[in-house]
Amino acid sequence: MLIYLQLIETEEDRSKFETIYLAYRDLMYHTAFGILRNVEDAEDAVHHAFVKIAEHIEKVGEADSPKTKGYVMTVVKNSAIDSYRRKQAYPSVEYSDATAGVEVPYDGDNALTRCILKLPPRQRDLIILKYHHGYDLREIAAMLDISYRNALQIDQRAKANLRTLCQEEGIEW
Repeated sequence: MLIYLQLIETEEDRSKFETIYLAYRDLMYHTAFGILRNVEDAEDAVHHAFVKIAEHIEKVGEADSPKTKGYVMTVVKNSAIDSYRRKQAYPSVEYSDATAGVEVPYDGDNALTRCILKLPPRQRDLIILKYHHGYDLREIAAMLDISYRNALQIDQRAKANLRTLCQEEGIEW
């Protein structure tokens, strides 16, 4: 609450805001959660609503009046709806190792190569770039447009998956 109080200049307005905050924060969260169905998003919507209320606290009347309650609820509803619309406009996509990669044609009869070709595309690309072409993980991360930490994680998963595939093929690891 200290963050919000820093936005307010007079002591009288700070006291009014504090009363509003304590009286309506749970109801505001409940309303935002009803719209967004996500704990973190609802908390963000309530935060944005309180920032707006703090910026316009001089326009708010008595803290416990029905008019103030209506104003507070309208602000949090609009904040939640804006958040919902932003999420719909830019949906998030979960990471998947099965995203499309480079197709690698191979006609030989090498058990290790068959195992590498069975890896998910992203893992297969990383293994080929690292061990066949000799690139380091930072270079591979730049080529695949991913972070270094993500490249490191894909490398670890690829090696673990390759170990399992090789053991199934009877190749000593």
